[in-house]
Amino acid sequence: MLTKTKKAKIIKDIQVHDTDTGSPEVQIALLTKNIDALASHLKKNPKDNHSRRGLLGMVATRQKTLKYIAKKDPKRHASVVKKLEKKTK
Repeated sequence: MLTKTKKAKIIKDIQVHDTDTGSPEVQIALLTKNIDALASHLKKNPKDNHSRRGLLGMVATRQKTLKYIAKKDPKRHASVVKKLEKKTK
């Protein structure tokens, strides 16, 4: 799971304006980091089916949010995807 400092850093990097904590961009970034952490946990613990179910739920939520932002504003969608690709590399 993400600590408060890691979460604050992610929000600071992705936020749209100074007080932004819940925009779709921030939600997608936080879900992506949680998904990465949970995926590494599942590589070590392949029989942890409860965590696997949580991971699938997070992936579905992220997909829905990405689809929403792509429908609303394709430019924002492209910028979010670009930022997240830089962060994961």
